[in-house]
This record gives sequence, structure tokens and C-alpha cells, in this order.
Amino acid sequence: MGKSTGFLEYPRVTGPYRPKQERVRDYREFSIPLTSDELAKQGSRCMDCGIPYCHAIGCPVYNLIPEWNDGVYRGEWKDALSRLEATNNLAEITGRVCPAPCETACTLSINSAPVTIKQIELAIIEKGFAQGWVVPHPPKKESGKKIAIIGSGPAGLAAAQQLRRAGYRVTVFEKASRIGGILRYGIPDFKLEKWVIDRRLKQMVDEGINFETNVLVGEDISVRYLRRTYDIVLLTLGAGHPRDLQVPGRGLENIHFAMDYLTQSNRTVSGEATSEKPISAKDKTVLVIGGGDTGSDCVGTAIRQGVKKVYQYEILPKPLRWESPSNPSWPCWPDILRTSSSHEEGCEREWSILTKQFSGHDIHLTEGHFARIEWQTDKRTGQQKMVELPGSEFTLKLDLVLLAMGFLHAEHNRLTDELGVEFDENGNIKCREVCTTSADGVFVAGDAGTGASLVVRAINHGREAAKAINQYLK
Repeated sequence: MGKSTGFLEYPRVTGPYRPKQERVRDYREFSIPLTSDELAKQGSRCMDCGIPYCHAIGCPVYNLIPEWNDGVYRGEWKDALSRLEATNNLAEITGRVCPAPCETACTLSINSAPVTIKQIELAIIEKGFAQGWVVPHPPKKESGKKIAIIGSGPAGLAAAQQLRRAGYRVTVFEKASRIGGILRYGIPDFKLEKWVIDRRLKQMVDEGINFETNVLVGEDISVRYLRRTYDIVLLTLGAGHPRDLQVPGRGLENIHFAMDYLTQSNRTVSGEATSEKPISAKDKTVLVIGGGDTGSDCVGTAIRQGVKKVYQYEILPKPLRWESPSNPSWPCWPDILRTSSSHEEGCEREWSILTKQFSGHDIHLTEGHFARIEWQTDKRTGQQKMVELPGSEFTLKLDLVLLAMGFLHAEHNRLTDELGVEFDENGNIKCREVCTTSADGVFVAGDAGTGASLVVRAINHGREAAKAINQYLK
């Protein structure tokens, strides 16, 4: 490394956020990038640790993190970009929305503050676009084989680009009117503005990838046509089947799945027409059930819509409050309390809350009924179980409830039925070997095969599927 004492000389510095009073009035990204000089200092903190846990354990795409950290420190940005692009097709996405497990695995996290890996990654790719270094890479030779990819989320896009560069004719089918899947419709613009996706898509189109929107495969085009026309089918459908809440009153109006709410909001922000009944938090008391990132995105969206009051309830216990920048579970992901930019904008959070039922007037939601619980260890099985605390019941006046409790598995539909793919015990598309399914010539990548996970893992699975397909066809 260029500066072996950088981690001793410079503290960890992260980019600031736009002022809260300003950012809640629009849907533009909330973060402010660091200067090149500051990024060079942050890159110099990478400590030449010998075993790069950030790369080997933390990063699902195995980014060459120490190498491009050093490149940024030395001012060799183009070299840093070449190393970043070697492992990651969508660094401008992961640099914005990835929770950065690489940083929790950083050796500095043992007893200090990790390198600002995520912000350096984003700075490298953005400089690459600004300098015109990110260019199309069409194949030098065509294979003559055709591949259909169903779904245009991160797994589908990563696989499409890798396969096209290997010489295959690739068509990506998307049921929505625009490409991007969860990236476009599930992540709010204040975390990921959609021009970021469109910029990458232009590169992919210039490489020769064909995108078909408004196509529900299995309905608009048949599986028979798909099989007859393409040599390989790759399923990157995501894990779109949400976890529901089976309690009395669930059928009342104004109780919605979080993704329905976020998708509609994203379409509205982008000016995309929708025929659905509007779901708005304006002037309402809103409860988000589920304490993860999707719930946090609902909070931030509701605040920008002009919510009256927003709550977020989680059934699990409150995580450990950890003020130190080190990682108590190094090199693994720690179960500690995290506060997002959306939480900082104004949200009342509570943990260990059991939702018992909803009530209303006619079909309209008016109240939620809850109880506090305690998590105890079962002495016989050693497993955690929840125990309702006597006399802890309470009610909350509500106008809108958003269910953000995660996703169970990929949607099972006519496409999966007619392809004849098998599912595992969790309802995910079953993998026999690397990305292969029970149906010959049909592969799977991303959340459809693994269950809901990180964008960066989906990118890795897309790349792995591309490798497996290339090997299968040779």
C-alpha cells in the first residue's frame, strides 16, 4: 500500500447528508459526496492487512477492495476503475444502496473504524462516468446462441451484460413498463435516482442487449415460444411474494404491502402513468410494520408525502445499541441498532410489539391493536420464543398501515409451472448445481433462487449464472 500508516494518521470520515429540512421536500438523493482529497486520505487508511477480509468474507462480488483503495490514494483513478469493473457490473448501484458488509469485515473494524469502502467505490464509478471511461464493450465474436432473461433486476442485468460480452444474443423480458425491477420500483429516488439506472442501460443497449418491456412471459408470450426461440432461459424473477400478516381486520381498506406502496410512489415520482387507486400518506397517521430497510424506505417516502405522524413497529427485540465504530461481531455482520436517514427525518420506532388485530368503521381502518412481548429462551429446545406481557395491550389510531415484513419466495405462476421447475421447501426455485434448475436449459439467479437478499448478492448470482450458462453451451 502507498501509505502504510494512513490508518494511524487519518480518522474515518463519511460524506454528510443534505439538511433534513431541505431533503424531505424532494426525492433527490440525500447524501453529499466527499472531495477527491478526502477520498485519497480515506483510501490511504486501507492498512495492507495481509488477509483482506473485506474482499474474501465481506463482499459478495469479491471486489478487489485493497487494490482500488490504493489506486484512489495514489490518484490512479482509471486503474482503480478497471479493477472495480472486473468484479461489479453495477457499482453505481451498490455504491448507493449496499449496506456494505465489506466495511464490517474490514480489519480496522476489530478495534477501530473501517475504511469508507462504499463511498470510495461510488466515487470511482462516478468519476469513470464523468471522464468517459465507462464505455460499451460489445463482443468481439458472436456465438450464434440466444438467451432469454426473465426479469430485469440486479441479477438479470448483471447476467445480461456478462453473457452479451461473451458473444450471446441476449433479450431481457420485463413485465413492467420500464427496466430495472426492484432497483427502479422498490428503492425510492432519495436513495437511488432513476437516471443512474438509465445511464447504465444505455451502455448495455450499445453493447447489443435487447430489452422488451410490458411482457408477462407465460401470458403475453408462451413458454412454448420461449423454448423454441431461445437456447437458454434464465429466471431472475426476484422474491416477489410478500410475507402477510394474518390477523383479524387484515382485509380492511388502507392496509397495504410495502412494495405496492413504494412501487406506486416511484411511478408517481417518475411521471409514469398508473391506473391504481392512490396510496398516499399525506395528512395521515401511518404505521409501518417491519424494522428492515424496506420499512425505513416507507418511512422516508411517507415523510416526503406529508405524513401527519409515522410509527415503525418491529416484533423482534431492540438490537444492541453500539456507539463504537468497531464491530462487536467482526468479521460478521453485527446485530446492532441502526438508524437510517429516513429515521432521522422523524419516526417513532418500537420493538417487541405484537400486532393482534385491526378494527375500523365499515371497511375503513381506524385502529390497530397491539401488545408488548418478551423474547425468552426455551429451556428444552434452546430456541427463542415470544411471550406476551400481561396487561401490555394498547391501541393506536391509524389511517394507513404498510406491511414491510419481508418476502417469502419467488412468485409461482404460469411461467414456472409450464417450465416445470421445482421449488425448495421455502418456495424458492430449486438449484441442483450452480444456478441450474430441474428443467433442462433453464437457469436461475438472484432472489428467485435464494430468497430475498442483498442487491450485491443478486449481482454476484447473475455473474455466476452467466458463467454456468457459458460453460453449459460450450
